[in-house]
Amino acid sequence: MKNITVIGSGTMGNGIAHTFAQHGFNVSLVDIDEPALNRALQTITNNLDRQIKKGTIDEQAKATTLNHIKTYTDLKDAVKNADLVIEAATENREIKLGLFKQLSELCSDKVILASNTSSISITQIASVTKNPGNVIGMHFMNPVPLMKLVEVIRGYATTDEVTNTIMQLSEILDKVPVEVNDYPGFVANRILMPMINEAIYTLYEGVAGVYEIDTVMKLGMAHPMGPLQLADFIGLDVCLAILNVLHNGFGNPKYAPCPLLVNMVAAGHLGVKSGSGFYKYASGSKELVLADKFNK
Repeated sequence: MKNITVIGSGTMGNGIAHTFAQHGFNVSLVDIDEPALNRALQTITNNLDRQIKKGTIDEQAKATTLNHIKTYTDLKDAVKNADLVIEAATENREIKLGLFKQLSELCSDKVILASNTSSISITQIASVTKNPGNVIGMHFMNPVPLMKLVEVIRGYATTDEVTNTIMQLSEILDKVPVEVNDYPGFVANRILMPMINEAIYTLYEGVAGVYEIDTVMKLGMAHPMGPLQLADFIGLDVCLAILNVLHNGFGNPKYAPCPLLVNMVAAGHLGVKSGSGFYKYASGSKELVLADKFNK
């Protein structure tokens, strides 16, 4: 396996492309938008420069990594030589189903089709393809080049051969793969999102403020980042989408999104990506500043 196609050049897509390219794979990074691809390459370049400053790579490694990445706006061209396709598009069920149906028509029967989905059913995604046994989940963590975990999700029809291939491939990337079965939220988000939701409820009900809630979890539970700051980092819209998948999938009211989260997403306060969530974010600043709404 040498040729990897990554669909989607956003935060997760460019991180996945960076990681594969740095480990010597040929990467085809595809997006419908040329400017988005240019931004992705700039992000990868910036992240490689950070690695140089830290002394983990040199200039030659940076150049080699970038030379391993080619960009495409045409999906058919991007998957032409692929051994593995990894979808990292937006967390939307209909978009993913449409993509996998299209990939099934464009790719040979030997190509493994993987999704970086954080919550959507791999079994359902596989159901629209010609070879469901070749469909699997590869849920990378953000930031992809740094985080060790890959949650490998077996759909109902995923074969042992495909699962073993992806487990071994993850290890080649210097990741730690963990195999899980296909149920809403898998393991990571089934546990993480209710905690984030409960933190938002704790704020919503006036038990404590944003800073206080995050401080309790950081200093009392040894979390590197408080749950509200983490929600901002993930994206509040993504948190809401995952909670809706859990709520609909299990039919259990404990997964119902907090009304405050729903309102924040509706108002466009999505966290880091929008510049404001529970905290506010200024370009180039690492200072943690409460959003005006919660700075009382």
